[in-house]
Amino acid sequence: MPFRPVEPEKLSTAVINQIEGLILRGILRPGERLPSERELSERLGVSRPSLREAIAALQEEGLLASKAGSGIYVADVLGSAFSPALTRLFARNDDAVFDYLSFRRDMEGLAAERAARLGSDTDLQVINAVYQKMESAHDNLSQEAEAQLDADFHLAIIEASHNVIMLHMMRSMYQLLREGVFYNRQVMFKQRTTRDTLLEQHKKINTALQARNPAAARAAIDDHLGFVEQALRDEVKAQANEDIARQRFEHEKSKGPK
Repeated sequence: MPFRPVEPEKLSTAVINQIEGLILRGILRPGERLPSERELSERLGVSRPSLREAIAALQEEGLLASKAGSGIYVADVLGSAFSPALTRLFARNDDAVFDYLSFRRDMEGLAAERAARLGSDTDLQVINAVYQKMESAHDNLSQEAEAQLDADFHLAIIEASHNVIMLHMMRSMYQLLREGVFYNRQVMFKQRTTRDTLLEQHKKINTALQARNPAAARAAIDDHLGFVEQALRDEVKAQANEDIARQRFEHEKSKGPK
């Protein structure tokens, strides 16, 4: 018979399973500091030796990392998604920007559909809360905060889709976006009219999600990222035209008076 005696689970194993689950679901994020050993052992209801055993195992797995005199942190597991060489190649290649946007349009469209269907009421409240912060930053003319909240808004939609593979993959993509590898988001906030348009697009996405309308949510994502792509193409073209104009100007100055 295929039965075996049931063995009680070690406390350290239960701690490992809980922390792994929090990392897997994106609740504990890369770079986030864990509570102190005393506080964490009290929260989990386990002894410090059991907690230390669990932490050591998670460090060996590469999910946690210690910083001397600072504590235990969730490891930067996202950093392994792209090698440094490939990241530098992305940064040097303009075509990678538009491939990135195309990929985001596909993935985020699917995520928005899933979030509208599968997201909990709390998920949608989180998305709405981020959008409200975007409105506040917009009204206060805080471009940097608004750009950061832009990324947070899209990530909240990914989280609400409840697909852990998509979550970690897209978090890695957004990290490169924050670092300016694919494009500088500040480009999108140079003009008030552009910022107004972007906020309105995010409002439509949020409205569709709050109404739990998958088709409208996907369409709103598609319209938004299509606008971003065209705006960036226009910027690339404008920079090329400016370079040519400067060359003409320098050449004209070098000729001197007739």
